[in-house]
Formats: sequence, C-alpha cells, structure tokens
Amino acid sequence: MIVDFAAPGTGSAPLTWGQRAIWDAIGNTAPDDHYFNFGRILKVPGERSPAQVAAALALLPALHSALRTRLDLCGAEPLQRLESGGGLPVLLTTDDPETVLAGLTAERFDYERDWPLRVALVLDGARVSHVVFGFCHMATDGLGAEIALRDLRMLILRGAAPPAGEPAPSPLDLAHWQQGPQGRRVAERAAALWEGVPRRVMFDRPRAVAARPPIWRAQLSSPAMGLAVRAIAATHGTSTSTVLLAATAALASRFADREQCTILPIVSNRFRRDTTRIVSTLSQEGLFAIDTGQDFGALLGEAGPAALRAYRSAFHDPRDRARGAWVQPLCCFNDMRFTEPGPAGCTRQELRAALPKSELSWPLSQEKLNCRFCVHVSGSLEVSLTADTAYLPRPAMEDFLYHLESLLVTEADRGALGPGPGHRLASGV
Repeated sequence: MIVDFAAPGTGSAPLTWGQRAIWDAIGNTAPDDHYFNFGRILKVPGERSPAQVAAALALLPALHSALRTRLDLCGAEPLQRLESGGGLPVLLTTDDPETVLAGLTAERFDYERDWPLRVALVLDGARVSHVVFGFCHMATDGLGAEIALRDLRMLILRGAAPPAGEPAPSPLDLAHWQQGPQGRRVAERAAALWEGVPRRVMFDRPRAVAARPPIWRAQLSSPAMGLAVRAIAATHGTSTSTVLLAATAALASRFADREQCTILPIVSNRFRRDTTRIVSTLSQEGLFAIDTGQDFGALLGEAGPAALRAYRSAFHDPRDRARGAWVQPLCCFNDMRFTEPGPAGCTRQELRAALPKSELSWPLSQEKLNCRFCVHVSGSLEVSLTADTAYLPRPAMEDFLYHLESLLVTEADRGALGPGPGHRLASGV
C-alpha cells in the first residue's frame, strides 16, 4: 500500500554535523553502506486495521521532518532537502517481524530518491500486530528512532502525539544554527580538544593476508560479563559503559602493541534541552585517549574524566578534520544500549555459574568498512567486534572478546569481599 502524507515546510540546508559524520562513514563504506541501516519493531496496541495504522503513519512525517528529508547530491557539497509530502510505500506481510526487519535493512538506500525509512505492517488476520521500520542512518540515530516509535504508538492510540513542551528543532534549523556564530564557537572548542591529542592510528600495520571478505564481525553473548561489569561499576562508583570503554581501551592497546589507546566512542549528543526529542542523526565520535600501561583499577580511575572529555569533544564539525591536526585512530566504541543497567553486586558463585553460558557467533562479513576496529555493546550484554582482518585476523578477534570477558570477570572476582564463594562484591556504597 502507499501511505500519502503532507506537512508544512520545505527547504534545503547543509548537512548537520551528525549527518556529515555518518555521510563520511557511508562514503568510506559504500557499496556496503547497508551496514549503517538499522531497524525497530513496534508492537501495535489493541485491534487496529491496516487503514487505522496507515492513518497514524501519515501523521508521523509532520511531527518529525527528518522522515521526509532526502539528499541533494548535485553540487560540490551534499545538501539535505526537506519535502512537503509524498507517498510512502508500506509492505503488508504475515511474515515473522524479525525476518521482515532483516529484509528492510538488507539493502542500501538511494539517498536522493528514497524516503529515509522503510515500513512494513505485519498482519494477524485482519489486525496489524507489528509495525516494522528500516531506518536510513542519514535520517536519525537509534535514540531518534525510539522517539519516532513512541510518537507513532501515541498516534495509533490517540490520533495525536502528547505535548512535549519546547518543540525540537528540525534538522534544517539545527544545520543553520551550526553554521552560525554560536555553532562555530562550539565547534572551535571541540576542535581544540581533538588537536590537543597526538595523531595516533591504533591498528597501523597489516598483520596478515585479509580473509575473504576482509571485514568480519564476532559477537560474544556473555551473562558472566554482564554480571562482572555491573559489579566493577559498583565497586569503583562509575557506570557500566565507562567500565566497558576502559576495558576495551586496555585490550585494544595490547592487541595493537601500544601503551596508550586512542579510541572514538560514539556519543549521543542529546545534552541540550531543545535536542532531547529531536529525530535526527546527532550521534558522533568523541575522543577518548588514555595511558593503558597501568593496572585496571588505576585505569578505571582515569577513565571517568577521560570519558567526560570525550563527550565534550563529540559535538563537533567533521569538516574541521580537514583543516586541523585531528586524530584518526580507526578504532571505535559504540555502546548502543538505550537503558544502562545500574551498578550491582554479585557473588563469585554467580559469576562462575554464568561463564559456561557464553556463546560466540559470526553474524556479519562484508567487503568494506570505514573503520579497522569497532566494538559494539547491545542487549543484556552482547559485545561484538567488527574488524578488518588484515589488521586483526579472525582468531585474534575471537581472542579479543574472550580476553575482554576474562579481564572483567577476573577484576570483578578480585573486588569480592572475602576469599570464599558466595560473598557479595563490594557495592561501593
């Protein structure tokens, strides 16, 4: 079916900083840039027909202009182009939602001609059981997609989204602000943070003949690591994300034969009041640099301030990289969890019982990627490593993930109160 939509407002503008960051990554990954597609599944409340859900879908692009924005690639620089309306193709299917999700995200987008989202309605008889989205990363990031899904749910339930206070700027508004004097001042402060760190490529020398295809992803699902990370965070009074970032940096430097680590964590950049509800691509790389030639406890003590510096550096203009002495370590970290489990103690017995439940898989391979080494964190605790096998062969990738698990479980065990099993790890309170 085709869902027609219309909304006020048209125009064009340069890319926002977040759009520019992902566009540069897309350019370095094409034609395998479907890598950056991602999806969401919304369970539809109540008994709604396809026509009722389509009526709600038609209102969504008016709420979030990023969903009716395409690119203009005719000039020397890409522009974002906001359109006032059109027809959105919607697939009707009875397939399993996860299967539909895989299909919607499997093919790259045509950034000039396609709308930046693909939609399917999963039918259960006459009712719609699920709405499945495939998002183009040029339109939004993961947090923006969650906002769109929450609003669609309210549109289905009530026919209108709830008032949200101060309206979020459109991507066009944000682009114009970033081009103006206030935006340039912010960009210059961020550029100073980047230029203050020596240029360092983490994985700078090929170590093997690359596999075919050269880019692979290994994923470790580890309940023990999930327990350990929360326990270490409790002991050291920090977040689980900082624990994982510090551990990734420690091992990345070891596998790259360095005593310092420079890594780019992906930061949401939703710290301004007017951007908390924006559907757009705001996430960008920050700069995390730390000396890893110390024990892990001391490293964690320095990781918190280093992470804060990384967050401050993330809201930046990627075009400044061509003008300054910017770090390009080709080494990234992306904690994609929407809710971070808080610090919590666990027993040694729980840790040891969880270790045999770890599972390693190889869910992805492709020809090109914009990065040589990237760790992703998702779910309850699934940690994946995507790497160029010329710089980190597949056996080393597997070793990295198991070393990460071992480092964190050992550190959690060391923080236990008392020598025997069954003692709860220190809570830090």
